[in-house]
Amino acid sequence: MKNMLKRAPQEQIEKDFATGPDFTVINAGEFCSDDQIPDIKSKNTVNVNFTTKEQVILGSSYAGEMKKGIFGVMHYYMPQRGALSMHCSANLGAEGDTTILFGLSGTGKTTLSSDPKRSLIGDDEHVWTDDGVFNIEGGCYAKCDGLSREKEPDIYDAIKFGALLENCKFVKDPNRPRTINYMDTSITNNTRVCYPLEHIRNVAIPAVGGHPKNVIFLTCDALGVMPPVSRLTPEQAMYHFISGYTSKVAGTEMGIVDPVSTFSACFGEAFLPLHPYQYAEMLAEKCEKHNAKVWLINTGWVRGSFGVGKRMNLTQTRAIIDSIHDNSLDMSKTNHMRRFQLEVPETVFGVDPEILRPINCWPDQDKYRATCKKLAQQFAENFKRYEAGVPRDVIEKGGPNLNF
Repeated sequence: MKNMLKRAPQEQIEKDFATGPDFTVINAGEFCSDDQIPDIKSKNTVNVNFTTKEQVILGSSYAGEMKKGIFGVMHYYMPQRGALSMHCSANLGAEGDTTILFGLSGTGKTTLSSDPKRSLIGDDEHVWTDDGVFNIEGGCYAKCDGLSREKEPDIYDAIKFGALLENCKFVKDPNRPRTINYMDTSITNNTRVCYPLEHIRNVAIPAVGGHPKNVIFLTCDALGVMPPVSRLTPEQAMYHFISGYTSKVAGTEMGIVDPVSTFSACFGEAFLPLHPYQYAEMLAEKCEKHNAKVWLINTGWVRGSFGVGKRMNLTQTRAIIDSIHDNSLDMSKTNHMRRFQLEVPETVFGVDPEILRPINCWPDQDKYRATCKKLAQQFAENFKRYEAGVPRDVIEKGGPNLNF
């Protein structure tokens, strides 16, 4: 927890906690929840009581449950102060421009925010206030399945004394003591490392930034329908933020082998004590006030669905984000994707133009149309849960078109 929450100087802690803590976290991870109790659907639960200001963790030994529980608490208190708590990463350009990247587990949020050309503010939990963005955490909690210095040098080099590894094993070689085998996932695919921000080479200390210039939604679309990048209107930004679409892939949850489509409101539904539209409206208002552009980036499959196509190349995704940062994507002509009403750039420097229009690179265009319609219907069906609290123009202008 010293890694995963902001650390104040000892004298400040003693002053702030003179009358006791604001919130108490009780971690009883090896004691399972009783799933015979009504409304308890899992042996793994994080329970919060805002009256007694207590949080109890049951049935999970992951260190991440502690910081995620506090994140849910922030989602309750921050809106009361006019601030937006966000499940996102954030980084800072050389000229002081801030970018935030929303995304669920497996979308590349941690990897893409660790950009050698930019300073990392944080990889997971932030708050957007009237003054800008600040990181709730004092560290990062990254996946390390298959980790190598070649693929992710910043994360790899951050793993040194002071980092905590979970579910990892050592290399079985007496000549290489204390060497981690990142290829060994025999315990679980969800191997993790927790390290302090100071372990990152390009890190912003203190972990704060100005108002975001760009807001990026990351989705891992295993159906291969979504284009690699599109720019969103305010209505689309709210709709896709409330939808929080992605695919669960191996390593994100126990039991997941092949990708499964899923929706998680605001890219973090488990943390939301309020209706998702309240957070979406705050996001839209802040984007409008501070002229932030909103983009949807697919880090999932191209040239077909999972099993036919292939995962989007990390180098090309980074090229897309570079084009967002240098404003060149704003100058690109766009194609209109009718089913999802998206404006998709015709060209992106460093990206194969064929994949920018998914229908053109699928081996079977009729199958693409059918899959696209299927995903649009999934969006509409999921959104029924929130329709009562969302204005009609957000649904009609922001969501997919089912009428052709």
